[in-house]
Amino acid sequence: MARRAMSLLSQWSSRIFSVELDGAPFYFSIQETHRREEVPRVFREVRNNGRCYSLLVCSDDRIRRAKFYGELKGKLLRGLPPECDLSPMSSFLPNVKDSLIKGREEGQLWTQHLWSHADSQTMETSKEYYVVPSEAPQYHPSTLNIINSDVFYSFEEAYEVIKKCGDIIPEASSVLELLPSRAEARSKPDFPVIVIEGLDATGKTTLTESLRDTLGAALLRSPPQCLSPLRARFDQEPPLIRRAFYALGNYITAEQIGQEGMKTPVIIDRFWHSTAAYAIATAVSGPVCNLPAEGSEVYCWPSDLLQPSLVVLLTLDPEERKRRLRDRGQGKTEEEQKLDHNQLFRLRVEEAYRRIIGPACVIVDASPSADQVLQQVQLLIRGKCHL
Repeated sequence: MARRAMSLLSQWSSRIFSVELDGAPFYFSIQETHRREEVPRVFREVRNNGRCYSLLVCSDDRIRRAKFYGELKGKLLRGLPPECDLSPMSSFLPNVKDSLIKGREEGQLWTQHLWSHADSQTMETSKEYYVVPSEAPQYHPSTLNIINSDVFYSFEEAYEVIKKCGDIIPEASSVLELLPSRAEARSKPDFPVIVIEGLDATGKTTLTESLRDTLGAALLRSPPQCLSPLRARFDQEPPLIRRAFYALGNYITAEQIGQEGMKTPVIIDRFWHSTAAYAIATAVSGPVCNLPAEGSEVYCWPSDLLQPSLVVLLTLDPEERKRRLRDRGQGKTEEEQKLDHNQLFRLRVEEAYRRIIGPACVIVDASPSADQVLQQVQLLIRGKCHL
């Protein structure tokens, strides 16, 4: 581990760094000698003699690295004095996949500390560099590591993550016991499969239940009910583990679809589109233009996951959606709170939904009455699914 940490030190001069403040990334690079370059904007407000520390966890085991990183973040948030700021930070090689390394930035002189954590042995080393401004990269750095880290594109990739969690998360074995056989999950149903997607309060529940009744269909939800007792546990885990958990939920739902779809049409309240759209929108910060470009492989449906016959995306004016949420009188989920307080996040989620292909979403305005929305969706189903 010490050798790997030291090799990372020698690579810093070729990497670009990103610090996020107020949801926007600021980029800089480092060099060992001062050449009278302008101080990067992100550091201009640092008080005299102030310092910034980046904590980087090094490990060849990405499961333990993600777990330790999450625990370290929590401890820093709880233990730092009030005058210290904690901001997301990363470094990357421009346009090189899987080159993103996450750190945490606290508080132009910048000191890099590397902690190599393995078998209770900790190595700390520091070296001072000067920071200089850097141009924004062609692609948002988080897009470099989305595949099979924030969004999973095969059963095997997600399965391996949860399997390796067995010795650190006891509940992982319960997830593995619920997984389908791969042969069953690939079976294609005889009847159409219709997915209804959309943010909360767009009318998904009303529509899916109405379609169930009018079509005599089976109604399923994703994540599946069998994972409900485990969701609170895995929602506490770092993104890598949490996203793998929800990815496997889609494969459990796919098995249920295969079974029900042999007897009747199937209506699904959310499926892979939701899993991917929220993960992509969370991984990539800032405005919509930071998302991977349309046609990117990150928007492609997993090749081993059952594809629905039709995906309907219900959309609603933001103010009307908030009014409906207020009328419900229900407590908001953490996801809903983020949608309400972060308009950029909501826009990224909606745009990610629209860019997913294989199949793509058919957008339906959910502002008319429930009966009118039902009639419109029934017309779509008749035209595309011949029901």
